[in-house]
Amino acid sequence: MRKVFGLLLVLTVPTALLAQTPEQKKATIKFVQELQLVDGGFAPAPVDTRIDKDPKGSLRATTSALRALKYFGSEPRDKAAAAKFVRSCYYAETGAFSDQPGGKPDVISTAIGVMAAKEVGSDLPLGISVAWLGEHAQEFEEMRMAAAGMEAAGKLDTHAERWYRHLHGKANPDGSYGKGAEIARATGGTLVAILRLGGEVEHPENVIDILNKNQNADGAFGKDDSGASDLETSYRVLRCYHMLKSTPTKEAKLREFIAKCRNEDGGYGVQPGKPSFVGSTYFAAIILHWLDEK
Repeated sequence: MRKVFGLLLVLTVPTALLAQTPEQKKATIKFVQELQLVDGGFAPAPVDTRIDKDPKGSLRATTSALRALKYFGSEPRDKAAAAKFVRSCYYAETGAFSDQPGGKPDVISTAIGVMAAKEVGSDLPLGISVAWLGEHAQEFEEMRMAAAGMEAAGKLDTHAERWYRHLHGKANPDGSYGKGAEIARATGGTLVAILRLGGEVEHPENVIDILNKNQNADGAFGKDDSGASDLETSYRVLRCYHMLKSTPTKEAKLREFIAKCRNEDGGYGVQPGKPSFVGSTYFAAIILHWLDEK
């Protein structure tokens, strides 16, 4: 009986230890909330006001902050100011967004702007934004982000089917994408875009097997031959698992990796030992949310 009890203790304690304590969650929420600036937007990382006397918010950072807070069960301290900042990055004549007010719009910032507008409950007419995305997205990263923006808006542009066919045609014979150390990242990112564009994944069980085989020993995923895992790549791959209603085989190791990315300030770095950023904190938040949701 003692041996059985000891085995159960070994099996159950690590998972409990990997979950954020209430105090840790409060610290993470505080880290993100304190990134909100006077203009209502959020900074990507803590600002040293001795160096930067007038920091400006970033639309990308604001979207990450809003989502991180949501998945950690909270909200920005001033949601109305955040909504005003999002609107200030919007160009009514085209529906495009820039990363900062008065900046140059591009596909990535417009897709992020659509997502931010939905997060703050804005009444901006996003149909015109979807059309702008359809007209301007060219490269894979632009298509990938445009697909995410369209999903958030709940509306696909007429270019979606062409993009789907283009991406589908790049698959390897086994249904994966990319080659070598980039297979998990490329496969996860591409298939998520295809699903968001209204396409289907043939033989999803094969895809899950491919992703599992490319999971690193530490439970996370990396993007190059260095073998180093990072939260951004892990986020791309885990979103694919989530959309295919599955989880990686080394879930406990993945949770351990995420815990190692957490810093004393409550934020998360993209890798263990790296400084805290709002983007990597969002990646940690949503991955943990998906793992807890299963």
